[in-house]
Amino acid sequence: MMRVLSVLLFLVLAPLVGALLDGIDRIISARMQGRQGPPLLQPFYDLAKLFSKQMVAVNSVQMLLNLSYLFFLAVAGAMLFAGADILMCLFILSTADMFLVMAASSDSSPFATLGAGREMIQMMAYEPLTLLMAVGFYLATGSFHVGDIIQMPHSAVLAMPGFLVGFFFITAIKLRKSPFDLSTSHHAHQEMVKGITTEMSGPTLGIMTVAEYYEMILMLGIVALFFLDAHWWSWIIAIVACLVIFFLEILWDNVSARVKWEQMLGSCWGVTLLTGGLNALILMLIR
Repeated sequence: MMRVLSVLLFLVLAPLVGALLDGIDRIISARMQGRQGPPLLQPFYDLAKLFSKQMVAVNSVQMLLNLSYLFFLAVAGAMLFAGADILMCLFILSTADMFLVMAASSDSSPFATLGAGREMIQMMAYEPLTLLMAVGFYLATGSFHVGDIIQMPHSAVLAMPGFLVGFFFITAIKLRKSPFDLSTSHHAHQEMVKGITTEMSGPTLGIMTVAEYYEMILMLGIVALFFLDAHWWSWIIAIVACLVIFFLEILWDNVSARVKWEQMLGSCWGVTLLTGGLNALILMLIR
């Protein structure tokens, strides 16, 4: 019963919490840049405006692919919050990303096509760590199941600090923040107009935005998994850790310039495989 309730709460609240965090992101970014910024509820106003517009799609499959992207992200998040297998959750997350690439590639816009190619490169950059991280949880806790991980006597982060550092690195890519906002950007400095979302408008773009909110909560849920254990106060620590990581991602976004894809790929592999690989090696040696 608790698993069903957790899934329902995630499906209903994730877009709402994601939109609120997006509003906080915009306000903090504006303050860092010396601007007043939009109101907190601006993301809700934007979504209402997008879904009120006429349905316009460049082809018949773009909406289906966008809905598939949203669906698989919702399934991945529901599995995580239901305490299911984290390895399967990460596999489904990768499947969702493929539908996004196909949606961007389904039209003839050179900007969207280039963005789809860069999205594929970004996937090549962060996928090794996501899969290695699942192995790290198993080595640290003896289980792939989220329900077992959060019932351990000690938080997984004590045995997986390198994985947390690497995951912080790839979270910037998943949230499309500088310096890794190559495929698309929420700022005006993208040289590809809007990259993968160039040809998306109205409800199509609205679905894409809701999917991004699901992904944001999913990523923060994985961050929380590093800190949760059998003690009730670990939930407070996990929430604080998520907020700190979220703030640091905003700070990194505002103090760094976008890099080229070669730098992104090299730095991501270098940092994540060094931190995650060494952490996994240590865990294997001490088992």
